[in-house]
Amino acid sequence: MSNDNKKIVLTCAQPTGKLHLGNYLGAVKNWVALLKDHECFFGIVDMHAITMPYVPADLRRSTLECAAQYIACGLDPKDCHIFIQSQVTGHAELAWILSCLTPVGQLQRMTQFKDKSNKQNESISSGLLYYPVLMAADILLYNTDIVPVGHDQKQHIELTRDLAEKFNSHYSETFKVPEAYIPKVGARIMSLQNPENKMSKSDPNQNGTLYLLDDPKILRKKIMSAVTDSGSEIVASEEKPGITNLLNILSVASNTTVKDLEKQFQGLGYADLKKAVADAVTKMFTPIRKKYNQLIADKNYLNEILKNGADAAQKKAYRTLSKVYRKSGYLERGK
Repeated sequence: MSNDNKKIVLTCAQPTGKLHLGNYLGAVKNWVALLKDHECFFGIVDMHAITMPYVPADLRRSTLECAAQYIACGLDPKDCHIFIQSQVTGHAELAWILSCLTPVGQLQRMTQFKDKSNKQNESISSGLLYYPVLMAADILLYNTDIVPVGHDQKQHIELTRDLAEKFNSHYSETFKVPEAYIPKVGARIMSLQNPENKMSKSDPNQNGTLYLLDDPKILRKKIMSAVTDSGSEIVASEEKPGITNLLNILSVASNTTVKDLEKQFQGLGYADLKKAVADAVTKMFTPIRKKYNQLIADKNYLNEILKNGADAAQKKAYRTLSKVYRKSGYLERGK
Protein backbone atom coordinates (compact mmCIF):
# COMPACT_ATOMS: atom_id res chain seq x y z
CA MET A 1 0.00 0.00 0.00
CA SER A 2 2.87 2.38 0.80
CA ASN A 3 4.24 4.08 -2.32
CA ASP A 4 6.80 6.87 -2.19
CA ASN A 5 5.74 8.04 -5.66
CA LYS A 6 2.17 8.74 -4.58
CA LYS A 7 1.17 12.03 -3.01
CA ILE A 8 0.15 11.73 0.64
CA VAL A 9 -3.38 12.61 1.67
CA LEU A 10 -4.22 13.06 5.34
CA THR A 11 -7.46 14.06 6.92
CA CYS A 12 -8.67 13.69 10.48
CA ALA A 13 -11.94 13.87 12.37
CA GLN A 14 -12.91 13.80 16.01
CA PRO A 15 -14.72 10.69 17.28
CA THR A 16 -17.73 12.68 18.41
CA GLY A 17 -20.40 10.10 17.69
CA LYS A 18 -22.48 9.39 14.61
CA LEU A 19 -21.48 10.81 11.23
CA HIS A 20 -24.17 12.86 9.50
CA LEU A 21 -25.03 13.64 5.91
CA GLY A 22 -22.79 16.70 5.84
CA ASN A 23 -19.81 14.64 7.06
CA TYR A 24 -20.48 12.02 4.40
CA LEU A 25 -21.20 14.18 1.35
CA GLY A 26 -18.80 16.96 2.25
CA ALA A 27 -15.95 14.74 3.44
CA VAL A 28 -15.93 10.93 3.56
CA LYS A 29 -17.38 10.33 0.10
CA ASN A 30 -14.72 12.60 -1.38
CA TRP A 31 -11.99 10.80 0.58
CA VAL A 32 -12.98 7.49 -1.05
CA ALA A 33 -12.35 9.03 -4.47
CA LEU A 34 -8.75 9.77 -3.47
CA LEU A 35 -7.79 6.20 -2.50
CA LYS A 36 -6.72 4.95 -5.92
CA ASP A 37 -4.06 7.52 -6.78
CA HIS A 38 -2.80 8.59 -3.32
CA GLU A 39 -1.40 7.13 -0.14
CA CYS A 40 -4.14 8.01 2.32
CA PHE A 41 -4.03 8.37 6.11
CA PHE A 42 -7.29 8.84 8.00
CA GLY A 43 -6.84 9.85 11.62
CA ILE A 44 -9.40 9.56 14.40
CA VAL A 45 -8.21 12.44 16.57
CA ASP A 46 -9.13 11.49 20.12
CA MET A 47 -6.54 13.95 21.49
CA HIS A 48 -8.50 16.81 19.95
CA ALA A 49 -11.70 15.42 21.44
CA ILE A 50 -10.61 16.14 25.03
CA THR A 51 -10.35 19.92 24.54
CA MET A 52 -14.01 20.13 25.55
CA PRO A 53 -15.81 18.41 28.47
CA TYR A 54 -16.26 14.68 27.75
CA VAL A 55 -16.89 11.25 29.30
CA PRO A 56 -13.93 8.81 28.92
CA ALA A 57 -16.12 5.74 28.37
CA ASP A 58 -18.05 7.59 25.65
CA LEU A 59 -14.79 8.58 23.95
CA ARG A 60 -13.57 4.98 23.80
CA ARG A 61 -16.89 3.78 22.40
CA SER A 62 -17.24 6.55 19.85
CA THR A 63 -13.66 6.03 18.63
CA LEU A 64 -14.48 2.47 17.58
CA GLU A 65 -17.82 3.60 16.16
CA CYS A 66 -16.07 6.24 14.08
CA ALA A 67 -13.66 3.65 12.64
CA ALA A 68 -16.58 1.34 11.79
CA GLN A 69 -18.44 4.15 10.06
CA TYR A 70 -15.38 5.11 8.02
CA ILE A 71 -14.98 1.56 6.73
CA ALA A 72 -18.73 1.21 6.12
CA CYS A 73 -18.61 4.39 4.02
CA GLY A 74 -16.02 2.87 1.68
CA LEU A 75 -12.61 3.55 3.25
CA ASP A 76 -11.25 0.07 2.57
CA PRO A 77 -8.40 -0.71 5.03
CA LYS A 78 -6.56 -2.52 2.21
CA ASP A 79 -6.29 0.79 0.34
CA CYS A 80 -5.60 3.24 3.19
CA HIS A 81 -4.38 3.64 6.77
CA ILE A 82 -7.01 4.27 9.45
CA PHE A 83 -5.42 5.11 12.79
CA ILE A 84 -6.10 6.63 16.20
CA GLN A 85 -4.14 9.78 16.95
CA SER A 86 -3.23 8.88 20.56
CA GLN A 87 -1.76 5.55 19.43
CA VAL A 88 0.95 7.26 17.34
CA THR A 89 3.94 8.89 19.02
CA GLY A 90 4.77 12.25 17.52
CA HIS A 91 1.58 14.31 17.37
CA ALA A 92 1.99 15.95 20.79
CA GLU A 93 5.78 16.17 20.47
CA LEU A 94 5.66 18.02 17.15
CA ALA A 95 2.80 20.20 18.41
CA TRP A 96 5.03 21.43 21.26
CA ILE A 97 7.84 22.40 18.89
CA LEU A 98 5.41 24.16 16.55
CA SER A 99 3.72 25.94 19.46
CA CYS A 100 7.06 27.58 20.25
CA LEU A 101 6.90 29.17 16.79
CA THR A 102 3.24 30.25 17.06
CA PRO A 103 2.23 33.69 18.41
CA VAL A 104 -0.57 33.42 20.99
CA GLY A 105 -2.37 36.34 19.36
CA GLN A 106 -2.64 34.40 16.11
CA LEU A 107 -4.38 31.55 17.95
CA GLN A 108 -6.73 33.91 19.78
CA ARG A 109 -7.90 35.27 16.42
CA MET A 110 -8.88 31.84 15.09
CA THR A 111 -12.59 31.84 14.26
CA GLN A 112 -13.34 28.40 15.72
CA PHE A 113 -11.63 29.28 19.01
CA LYS A 114 -13.72 32.43 19.34
CA ASP A 115 -16.92 30.58 18.48
CA LYS A 116 -16.33 27.65 20.84
CA SER A 117 -15.05 29.77 23.71
CA ASN A 118 -18.14 31.99 23.47
CA LYS A 119 -20.37 28.90 23.77
CA GLN A 120 -18.44 27.33 26.64
CA ASN A 121 -19.67 28.54 30.01
CA GLU A 122 -16.88 26.92 32.03
CA SER A 123 -13.29 28.14 32.03
CA ILE A 124 -11.61 27.81 28.63
CA SER A 125 -8.87 25.19 28.45
CA SER A 126 -5.50 26.00 26.90
CA GLY A 127 -6.05 22.87 24.80
CA LEU A 128 -8.89 24.62 22.98
CA LEU A 129 -6.60 27.55 22.23
CA TYR A 130 -3.75 25.33 20.99
CA TYR A 131 -6.03 23.00 19.03
CA PRO A 132 -4.89 24.46 15.65
CA VAL A 133 -1.22 23.83 16.51
CA LEU A 134 -1.95 20.17 17.24
CA MET A 135 -3.87 20.04 13.96
CA ALA A 136 -0.83 21.47 12.18
CA ALA A 137 1.31 18.78 13.80
CA ASP A 138 -1.16 16.09 12.67
CA ILE A 139 -0.68 17.21 9.08
CA LEU A 140 3.04 18.00 8.98
CA LEU A 141 4.02 14.81 10.83
CA TYR A 142 3.21 12.79 7.70
CA ASN A 143 4.74 15.20 5.15
CA THR A 144 1.24 15.55 3.78
CA ASP A 145 0.65 16.91 0.27
CA ILE A 146 -3.14 17.22 0.30
CA VAL A 147 -5.58 17.85 3.16
CA PRO A 148 -9.30 17.37 2.41
CA VAL A 149 -11.16 19.80 4.66
CA GLY A 150 -14.41 21.69 4.96
CA HIS A 151 -14.65 25.46 4.55
CA ASP A 152 -14.63 25.94 8.32
CA GLN A 153 -11.14 24.39 8.55
CA LYS A 154 -9.54 26.52 5.85
CA GLN A 155 -8.12 28.97 8.40
CA HIS A 156 -6.43 26.08 10.22
CA ILE A 157 -4.78 24.91 6.99
CA GLU A 158 -3.47 28.42 6.41
CA LEU A 159 -1.89 28.33 9.90
CA THR A 160 -0.38 24.92 9.10
CA ARG A 161 1.16 26.31 5.91
CA ASP A 162 2.50 29.32 7.83
CA LEU A 163 4.11 27.08 10.45
CA ALA A 164 5.65 24.78 7.83
CA GLU A 165 7.19 27.77 6.06
CA LYS A 166 8.31 29.32 9.35
CA PHE A 167 10.02 26.10 10.49
CA ASN A 168 11.65 25.64 7.07
CA SER A 169 12.93 29.22 7.15
CA HIS A 170 14.06 29.15 10.79
CA TYR A 171 15.90 25.81 10.62
CA SER A 172 16.10 24.42 7.08
CA GLU A 173 13.87 22.84 4.45
CA THR A 174 11.98 20.11 6.33
CA PHE A 175 8.23 20.12 5.75
CA LYS A 176 6.16 20.02 2.61
CA VAL A 177 3.73 22.95 2.53
CA PRO A 178 0.35 21.16 2.25
CA GLU A 179 -2.53 22.15 0.01
CA ALA A 180 -6.16 22.21 1.13
CA TYR A 181 -8.62 20.21 -0.94
CA ILE A 182 -12.16 21.55 -0.69
CA PRO A 183 -14.71 19.86 -3.00
CA LYS A 184 -16.81 22.35 -4.96
CA VAL A 185 -20.04 20.34 -4.72
CA GLY A 186 -21.57 19.05 -1.53
CA ALA A 187 -18.85 20.52 0.70
CA ARG A 188 -21.33 22.55 2.72
CA ILE A 189 -24.53 20.81 3.74
CA MET A 190 -26.88 22.95 5.80
CA SER A 191 -29.37 22.17 8.54
CA LEU A 192 -32.80 21.07 7.29
CA GLN A 193 -34.45 23.20 9.97
CA ASN A 194 -32.21 26.25 9.73
CA PRO A 195 -30.57 26.33 6.29
CA GLU A 196 -28.57 29.40 7.23
CA ASN A 197 -26.45 27.15 9.50
CA LYS A 198 -24.30 24.15 8.65
CA MET A 199 -25.68 20.68 9.44
CA SER A 200 -24.23 19.79 12.83
CA LYS A 201 -24.25 17.20 15.59
CA SER A 202 -24.60 20.06 18.08
CA ASP A 203 -27.72 21.51 16.45
CA PRO A 204 -30.30 21.94 19.25
CA ASN A 205 -32.98 20.87 16.76
CA GLN A 206 -31.89 17.37 15.74
CA ASN A 207 -34.60 17.25 13.08
CA GLY A 208 -32.20 19.34 11.03
CA THR A 209 -29.47 16.68 11.05
CA LEU A 210 -29.54 13.43 9.07
CA TYR A 211 -27.33 10.70 10.54
CA LEU A 212 -25.93 7.82 8.50
CA LEU A 213 -27.24 5.37 11.09
CA ASP A 214 -30.75 6.85 11.32
CA ASP A 215 -33.61 4.44 10.67
CA PRO A 216 -35.07 5.01 7.15
CA LYS A 217 -38.39 6.13 8.65
CA ILE A 218 -36.63 8.78 10.73
CA LEU A 219 -34.63 9.96 7.70
CA ARG A 220 -37.77 10.34 5.64
CA LYS A 221 -39.65 12.15 8.42
CA LYS A 222 -36.82 14.66 8.90
CA ILE A 223 -36.53 15.37 5.17
CA MET A 224 -40.27 15.74 4.62
CA SER A 225 -40.40 18.28 7.47
CA ALA A 226 -37.44 20.31 6.13
CA VAL A 227 -37.87 24.09 6.11
CA THR A 228 -38.51 25.52 2.64
CA ASP A 229 -38.85 29.04 1.25
CA SER A 230 -41.55 31.36 0.01
CA GLY A 231 -42.75 30.91 -3.54
CA SER A 232 -43.03 27.62 -5.39
CA GLU A 233 -40.20 27.62 -7.92
CA ILE A 234 -37.53 24.96 -7.40
CA VAL A 235 -34.29 26.82 -8.10
CA ALA A 236 -31.01 27.30 -6.28
CA SER A 237 -30.46 30.90 -5.17
CA GLU A 238 -29.42 32.98 -2.18
CA GLU A 239 -33.08 33.91 -1.66
CA LYS A 240 -34.00 30.21 -1.34
CA PRO A 241 -31.54 28.67 1.17
CA GLY A 242 -33.89 25.80 2.08
CA ILE A 243 -34.53 24.69 -1.51
CA THR A 244 -30.87 25.27 -2.43
CA ASN A 245 -29.81 22.96 0.39
CA LEU A 246 -32.22 20.22 -0.71
CA LEU A 247 -31.01 20.55 -4.32
CA ASN A 248 -27.38 20.33 -3.22
CA ILE A 249 -28.10 17.19 -1.20
CA LEU A 250 -29.96 15.55 -4.09
CA SER A 251 -27.26 16.62 -6.54
CA VAL A 252 -24.52 14.72 -4.74
CA ALA A 253 -26.75 11.80 -3.68
CA SER A 254 -28.00 11.21 -7.23
CA ASN A 255 -24.86 12.32 -9.12
CA THR A 256 -26.89 14.92 -11.03
CA THR A 257 -26.05 18.59 -11.49
CA VAL A 258 -28.18 21.20 -9.75
CA LYS A 259 -28.97 22.74 -13.13
CA ASP A 260 -30.34 19.43 -14.41
CA LEU A 261 -32.36 18.99 -11.23
CA GLU A 262 -33.89 22.44 -11.66
CA LYS A 263 -35.07 21.40 -15.13
CA GLN A 264 -36.28 18.04 -13.84
CA PHE A 265 -38.43 19.64 -11.12
CA GLN A 266 -39.77 22.50 -13.22
CA GLY A 267 -43.51 22.76 -12.61
CA LEU A 268 -43.40 20.36 -9.64
CA GLY A 269 -43.89 21.20 -5.96
CA TYR A 270 -41.68 21.24 -2.89
CA ALA A 271 -43.17 17.94 -1.69
CA ASP A 272 -41.97 16.25 -4.91
CA LEU A 273 -38.45 17.51 -4.29
CA LYS A 274 -38.47 16.36 -0.66
CA LYS A 275 -39.69 12.89 -1.63
CA ALA A 276 -36.89 12.59 -4.20
CA VAL A 277 -34.32 13.69 -1.61
CA ALA A 278 -35.70 11.20 0.93
CA ASP A 279 -35.57 8.36 -1.61
CA ALA A 280 -32.00 9.20 -2.67
CA VAL A 281 -30.65 9.61 0.87
CA THR A 282 -32.33 6.42 2.12
CA LYS A 283 -30.98 4.45 -0.84
CA MET A 284 -27.48 5.82 -0.21
CA PHE A 285 -27.46 5.12 3.54
CA THR A 286 -29.03 1.62 3.65
CA PRO A 287 -25.87 -0.34 2.62
CA ILE A 288 -23.73 1.85 4.90
CA ARG A 289 -25.93 1.13 7.91
CA LYS A 290 -25.93 -2.62 7.13
CA LYS A 291 -22.13 -2.73 6.81
CA TYR A 292 -21.67 -0.70 9.99
CA ASN A 293 -23.80 -3.11 12.03
CA GLN A 294 -21.62 -6.01 10.84
CA LEU A 295 -18.39 -4.19 11.68
CA ILE A 296 -19.31 -2.86 15.13
CA ALA A 297 -20.20 -6.40 16.18
CA ASP A 298 -16.61 -7.53 15.50
CA LYS A 299 -14.40 -5.49 17.86
CA ASN A 300 -11.37 -7.75 17.31
CA TYR A 301 -11.41 -7.00 13.57
CA LEU A 302 -11.70 -3.25 14.18
CA ASN A 303 -8.83 -3.25 16.67
CA GLU A 304 -6.67 -5.15 14.19
CA ILE A 305 -7.40 -2.60 11.47
CA LEU A 306 -6.55 0.26 13.83
CA LYS A 307 -3.31 -1.42 14.93
CA ASN A 308 -2.20 -1.88 11.33
CA GLY A 309 -3.08 1.72 10.59
CA ALA A 310 -1.15 2.97 13.62
CA ASP A 311 1.90 0.89 12.64
CA ALA A 312 1.96 2.45 9.16
CA ALA A 313 1.41 5.94 10.56
CA GLN A 314 4.13 5.45 13.18
CA LYS A 315 6.77 4.67 10.54
CA LYS A 316 6.04 7.98 8.80
CA ALA A 317 5.85 9.84 12.10
CA TYR A 318 9.19 8.60 13.44
CA ARG A 319 10.92 9.52 10.18
CA THR A 320 9.64 13.10 10.37
CA LEU A 321 10.14 13.45 14.11
CA SER A 322 13.76 12.27 13.92
CA LYS A 323 14.50 14.96 11.32
CA VAL A 324 12.69 17.66 13.29
CA TYR A 325 14.46 16.77 16.55
CA ARG A 326 17.88 16.94 14.90
CA LYS A 327 17.17 20.31 13.29
CA SER A 328 15.67 21.69 16.49
CA GLY A 329 18.91 20.98 18.35
CA TYR A 330 17.86 17.97 20.42
CA LEU A 331 20.53 15.39 21.26
CA GLU A 332 20.03 11.98 19.71
CA ARG A 333 18.59 9.51 22.18
CA GLY A 334 21.15 6.98 23.45
CA LYS A 335 20.83 3.48 22.09
